Order: sequence, then C-alpha cells, then structure tokens
Amino acid sequence: MFISICGVEGAGKTTQLRHIAGFLKSTGRNFVMTREPGGTEIGMKIRRILLDPENRDLTPKAELFLYAADRIQHIEQVILPALKEGKIVVTDRFVDSTTVYQGYARGIDLELVEKINELVLNGLKPDLTLLLDISPTLGLARVRDQFQLGERAESESRFEREELVFHEKIRKGFLTLAQKETNRFRIIDADRDPEMVKQDVISVLKSALNL
Repeated sequence: MFISICGVEGAGKTTQLRHIAGFLKSTGRNFVMTREPGGTEIGMKIRRILLDPENRDLTPKAELFLYAADRIQHIEQVILPALKEGKIVVTDRFVDSTTVYQGYARGIDLELVEKINELVLNGLKPDLTLLLDISPTLGLARVRDQFQLGERAESESRFEREELVFHEKIRKGFLTLAQKETNRFRIIDADRDPEMVKQDVISVLKSALNL
C-alpha cells in the first residue's frame, strides 16, 4: 500500500507521521517512511535549493521542474523498490503538493503541471491520501511558534515566508483535489488537538488495512 500525507504549512504532518509509524510498527507491518522533497541523497540536495529562503529568485517553473526531478529519483530509488518488496510506503507529501503549490498557488497552467506529473508518475498514485485540513492562519501561527522553539529550521522556511493569501490558495487547492478524488482522499480536521487528529488518522489507517 502506498500512502501520502499532505496539508498546508503547520498542519501537523510531522506529529501525525510519528503516530503513523508507531501504529504500523504495532501491527507488525513492514513499512518505509519517506518524504518529498529529500527522500534520497540527491533529493536532499534539491531540497536545500527549494526550501532555502535565500533563493527568492527561483522562478515558479524552475521550482516545478526541481520538484519533478526530486520525485523521479524518489520513485525509482525508494518508492517502487519498497512497494515491490510488499512494504507499506508512507510519504510526507507527494504529487498533490506539486499540483497545489506550483499550480493553484504559483499560478502555473494546470494542464502543464498535469503533463509533467504524468511523465514523472508513469501511472503511480497513492492508494490513500490523508489531507490534514487546517486554517492557514492557525497553521502559520503554529509555524511561528515552532521557529521560536527551534522545532523548525529557518534554513527551510522559503514557503513559510509567503503571504497568507498564498497559503489560502494552497488550502483551497487541496480541498479541490480531495473533492475530485473522494475514493483516495480522506480529509481530517487538523484545527483540533493533535491527540484528536491522531485518533482520526489511526481510524482511517485501520479501515484501509482492514484491521
């Protein structure tokens, strides 16, 4: 099974991914936890370019193709080998984030974004996508707290520094995709206490794994 998790900045993905890993371990399943960008050694180099706040001049299309390059490496080096071995793969962000961030939020033609996505994916898509839905205002407030506490790296804050309207477009984009693919997406209210979010996440996973 291939699972992705997505949402706006500050939605709590990191926290819930820890809970997902703990849950899967408790079931005895073989699994791989990974992320985009940066799920491979080469991907880590691309990640530093994409998330460095100093790279203000990075154009939307350049950003799009860097994510595509990271994803190709990620799929071929990590995701497909693990799936072929029968492992559950859980990734922190995948193709939906590209459609939303570079398409809906950056304004790149969605048809172009989809063409590139199709070339990269070659038919691969997650079986299940968890969308942690949160108000961008609350999400960014959480992000600011995390920066102050040293829980989030300032060196990877390029997207967090975008205006609120950018993050509102991201949320709207994710919800639009979720409405189009109701069989794959599960929307989870992430405005609530993380423990309540965890309960919903685990419930969805139990259903998906027939537990």
